[in-house]
Amino acid sequence: MKTWIAGALALAAGLGVAQAQPADAVQLRSWAAACANCHGTHGVAEKGMESLAGQKQDELLKKLLDFKTGRKPATLMHQIAKGYSDEQLQQLAGYFAALKK
Repeated sequence: MKTWIAGALALAAGLGVAQAQPADAVQLRSWAAACANCHGTHGVAEKGMESLAGQKQDELLKKLLDFKTGRKPATLMHQIAKGYSDEQLQQLAGYFAALKK
């Protein structure tokens, strides 16, 4: 039992370290693809939704973190944002900021 617990703790610690590293391009595009349902392919949304492409990274990150903490009210985004670490949200904000409007 102690061996199993020690192994689980080591695995959890290793996963935490892996999350702190920058995502590779494929992983980042995969995360961003999940946003396409509401915010459009390549971050360019249809009328009525907010486009993410070309926005300032720091502004996008602030919005995402505000959704995550509940400071910004939402019907769905607060739940989605909680599924990402702050570092992952920062990488997503950078990804969309780098896209053309």
